[in-house]
Amino acid sequence: MKERRTENRLLCAELVELVWKDAAGQTCRRLANLEDISSSGINLQSDVAIRAGESIMVRYRDRDLAGVVRYCHRQELGYFLGVRLETSCNWSNFRPEHLLDPAELVAKAG
Repeated sequence: MKERRTENRLLCAELVELVWKDAAGQTCRRLANLEDISSSGINLQSDVAIRAGESIMVRYRDRDLAGVVRYCHRQELGYFLGVRLETSCNWSNFRPEHLLDPAELVAKAG
């Protein structure tokens, strides 16, 4: 698949809580793994599918990020969700404990 993001993507490994409403309007909550983050979006691994177009809240510690599910792909280990963050979200205050910038590793190796 061709990379479509233009922003730097930071790799993560954090458990976050997903909160969304299902088709019946019931609030759903589930833990997921935050895989990576950029200025406009995040990628999550979940054990449940969430429909594209669904509004979702991602909670980590005392921070919330709001966004919309752009895609949900089934893979061997579960579902991978791409979430576009709302423009009002500033994730710089949402600092995962495990965060790695691959560009820094390349710069150090070079």
